[in-house]
Amino acid sequence: MTLKLALFLALLFHTIVFGQNITSNDSIQKTSSIIQGKKKLKSLHTEGKITIDGNLNEPIWAKAEKASDFIMFQPDNGKPLSEDKRTEVKIAYDDEAIYIGALLYDDPAKILKEITERDNFGTCDFFGVFINGYNDGQQDYRFFVSAAGTQMDCLATDSGEDYSWDGIWHSNVTVTNFGWVAEMKIPYAALRFSEKEKQTWGLNLFREIRRDRQKYTWNFINSKMGTFTQQSGVLEGIENIKTPTRLFLMPYVSMYENSNKNGNETKFKAGLDVKYGINDSFTLDAILVPDFGQTAFDDVVLNLGPFEQQFNENRPFFTEGTDLFNKGNLLYTRRIGSSPSTYPNLSDNEEVLDYPANVNLLNALKISGRTSKGLGIGVLNAITEKTDVTIQRTTTNPTPGEPDIIERRKQTVEPLANYNVLVLDQRFRKNSSVSLVNTSVVRNGHFRDANVTGLLFDLNTKANSYSLSGDFKYNYIHEKENQNGYRAYLDFSKTSGKFRYSFNGSYVNDEFDINDLGINYINNYHHVYNNISYRILNPNTFFNSFNVNLNSYAEMNNSTGRAQEAYFGLNVNTTGKKNDFVGAGFQLEPFVTYDFYQPMAQNRFVYNPRTFRSWLDISSNYNRKLALDTGMWFHIMDQDKRNTVGFYFNPRYRFSNKVLGILGFEIDRRNDDKGRVDYDEALNEIIFANRNRNTITTSLTGKYSISPKMTVNLKARYYWSYAENLNFLTLTDNGYFEPNDTYGENKNSNFKTWNFDLSYSWWVAPGSQLSVLYRNNAIHYENSITKKFIDNLDHTLANNLNNTVSVSFRYCIDYNSAKNWL
Repeated sequence: MTLKLALFLALLFHTIVFGQNITSNDSIQKTSSIIQGKKKLKSLHTEGKITIDGNLNEPIWAKAEKASDFIMFQPDNGKPLSEDKRTEVKIAYDDEAIYIGALLYDDPAKILKEITERDNFGTCDFFGVFINGYNDGQQDYRFFVSAAGTQMDCLATDSGEDYSWDGIWHSNVTVTNFGWVAEMKIPYAALRFSEKEKQTWGLNLFREIRRDRQKYTWNFINSKMGTFTQQSGVLEGIENIKTPTRLFLMPYVSMYENSNKNGNETKFKAGLDVKYGINDSFTLDAILVPDFGQTAFDDVVLNLGPFEQQFNENRPFFTEGTDLFNKGNLLYTRRIGSSPSTYPNLSDNEEVLDYPANVNLLNALKISGRTSKGLGIGVLNAITEKTDVTIQRTTTNPTPGEPDIIERRKQTVEPLANYNVLVLDQRFRKNSSVSLVNTSVVRNGHFRDANVTGLLFDLNTKANSYSLSGDFKYNYIHEKENQNGYRAYLDFSKTSGKFRYSFNGSYVNDEFDINDLGINYINNYHHVYNNISYRILNPNTFFNSFNVNLNSYAEMNNSTGRAQEAYFGLNVNTTGKKNDFVGAGFQLEPFVTYDFYQPMAQNRFVYNPRTFRSWLDISSNYNRKLALDTGMWFHIMDQDKRNTVGFYFNPRYRFSNKVLGILGFEIDRRNDDKGRVDYDEALNEIIFANRNRNTITTSLTGKYSISPKMTVNLKARYYWSYAENLNFLTLTDNGYFEPNDTYGENKNSNFKTWNFDLSYSWWVAPGSQLSVLYRNNAIHYENSITKKFIDNLDHTLANNLNNTVSVSFRYCIDYNSAKNWL
């Protein structure tokens, strides 16, 4: 009986996971005839003008060659597109641009057409064209347009897609009785290609039918292979075109009106962004008098740990076209223009009056591109200004009855500083690379200087089945005592097929530090990591996608040999037949490990108990008007009654194709949490607290799309987190605790932050934008704890609210168009 039950359960698991492939033999035979080799399409030269109106009624469209027979990329990889949803694409060109016309057959009543802001796909059908002007499989320029008319574009490599890049191009769409039509004009200034008389470009065409969550490509992309950019077709027929002068000037003017309890302030700004194509391969970007006042706010949290909070980069200059600069993970651009690198040493009767949160960025430039031989070169330079603070010294007047003596002096906390990044990335065999990365920060005078160099390699087999990658990084820091650190890393992975695995390890010495221009939390350790996974490549009876992942990790301290981290993990991610996502997993930490950073003292550590962590995530199909993202987690530790429990609940409702609203609610409770709160210098004791931590985060996000070029966006967030200390502990030399009944300081934490952004954006012309922002925000920290949600919110808004209204207009001047004007 037991054997029969075991066999039944094994058969059931096989059926659920492996299922039955739902692709018919006829479809397989048809697909195999379609996907042999690279497809080719010939572009046709046009003398007549093409109007981008989404109608395709110019004579050239009747003559141009047709690209068809699209094949599914996801979820059922390799299945042909059905005849009733066929896609037909034609391409023409002239001396200025290439033109793409696409007929996308479908039931017009079923086409999803949510209007979104630029680069947001939303719940919408869309069509895309991928162009590689060198046909080298290294980087695509991707242009998409939705059935609602919204533009999306990006730079794409096998490392990912960069949607911060915004090209200047034109598009239009129309919905017809047979489906919809997309028409594009992509000027040569938005592309990169060689100066050859006859051009051969890499090309792929893309379509998503959103209601079915099905993605199709013209040239078949085999999902068993780990690379996509090398699986493009070929575009031929373009001849005798010239690379245009790629010069774009983007002047801007901005006005800011700030008000708070201290008064009002009005500021005006004006500056210039420059984008210049040095040649057909390299581009110069520069900002003069930068203005980042309308970037998105940071999601600040209560940070009680030993490490800084890492924030996303929201400044466009530092996010656009940065794929090269991210090689080796040595660059954290938020360092540029962040808070000063030093703080004054003060006597007991001194205080700093005006310590700044940020240092002003004077200007920045970057040069990036790749030669025809596959050598990528990136140079980034930024300069921040010298920053002083005022220090006030108060001395008791020796004359009775006279006021105290006040003296003030200036001290430099950040000198004039120069930030530099150099990247050399040599690609070969279209799928492998060797890179050299150098970052440096040079500060004027006797301040700290830093230099970091990394040598990286990423080698892949011809079939993209296996990869060997690694790096060696070295840092030199010049200060009172020079510092030399290094890190070595090696990884071997199977990167294709249903079963995949990877093994990696690293060694980091105790002086490794990249934090002047990068971000790195820990050093002085070595680690080993293993991972094995299984996935289905085509839908089966139960799932559109299924992935199970088993991994293990061990990290040891170099000096003591003690384990810093050790775990075994299992997670499963699935997408059902109705395109609902469910993910779940657990992580077992079966050994006591040691934290060398929380005590914040040399050669001291605190033990981490054995722990079991689990989580569940659910995301329903966004095609429905009402959708839900929700999940929960539970962690239990082998230490007192210590545990963590939390959940999030984020419903979203699409009122119409123009209006979308998303509510967010998350709560996290950590019971009997342990954390450092103080150092008793007199007794030479490190004080920890046994505490309860509670965090509640609420948010509201909304958008109203007036048109594909004009949107109103709302984003609000209230974050409240408090830590209530129950009793105090003394950290012993062996990393454990002893009760401390004598320490009596109030080290409770009650932190609240409020952010509200209401913005209007209008793309008045390609590359030109008018934006209006109303922002109010408040932040409040105190040691007293009130456990009422509304009272804390009222207190935060009543005493600390800042209000800002800003208007910014940025206009793009294309040299080629301006030349015609003149």
